[in-house]
Amino acid sequence: MHPHASSLLGLLRRSERVVDAAIAPVVFTAMAALIAVITLQVVSRVFFTAVGWTEEVARFLLVWITFLAATLAFRRGRHIAVTFVVDALPGLPRRLVHLAALLVMVGFLAALVVIGYEYMQVQSFQKSASMRLSMTWVYAVMPLAAAIMAWFALVDIIALVLGESPSRAEEPAA
Repeated sequence: MHPHASSLLGLLRRSERVVDAAIAPVVFTAMAALIAVITLQVVSRVFFTAVGWTEEVARFLLVWITFLAATLAFRRGRHIAVTFVVDALPGLPRRLVHLAALLVMVGFLAALVVIGYEYMQVQSFQKSASMRLSMTWVYAVMPLAAAIMAWFALVDIIALVLGESPSRAEEPAA
């Protein structure tokens, strides 16, 4: 591989690691907040009067955790995949099928960015029942997570085109 291409790919992979490193503590913090909010909800219902906003916060946190954690799983190659047929293929056909799958993923994720953004706009007038939070903020995670996963898929496409492996299994765990 050309040294400039290798350098570019290295830069792209570092950008992936930076994004991943920024999202991981957000997901962890949101999980801890979700546990705290649900605990407050249960304790308040059992011993006192229910705290009204806890159900809403728990629901919103779960939505954000789901989408952001999906980006982490995507980067690490942890999403469910049936690969036995592709794995049985020899070198070039395997790479071409993998490339085709990545292109389909980018198309799907690009559509999700557009649809998610449009859905955000449609819901922008709506406020949540308890906290009066604009629903734009709740739905913003959909196009954000799709864009991040599309970026990760594009880096994989570039790696494949440059003759490198896009496999996440080769990277050390963070």
